[in-house]
Amino acid sequence: MAEKRILKRRRRRFALRFGIDDPNRLAFTEDISPDGMFIKTTNIAQPGTRVTINLILADEQVVSMVGRVMWAKKVPPQMIRLVKKSGFGVRIERFLSGEERYRRLCDETLAPA
Repeated sequence: MAEKRILKRRRRRFALRFGIDDPNRLAFTEDISPDGMFIKTTNIAQPGTRVTINLILADEQVVSMVGRVMWAKKVPPQMIRLVKKSGFGVRIERFLSGEERYRRLCDETLAPA
């Protein structure tokens, strides 16, 4: 499958909570970009679903956003460590709080070494 993204994602692991009405499920990012992220989890949201995400940064700051699930891959829980991608990709639609902090984080992550 050809890569459709213009902006590249970079591998970064952050804890987060997500959910449809209430962000109550725990998961982790696998990669991030200014426009979206991949959420590694066995609790899959269906493509097209709108999810609320509370990203928990290293300094315990929380970045809240609403995103739309663009694709998902479900893997049995016992296989999650063996399979490269298990979870779903999200396109960020809007920030509820912490947008500047998230953008700064992406700039730092995506800066050349």
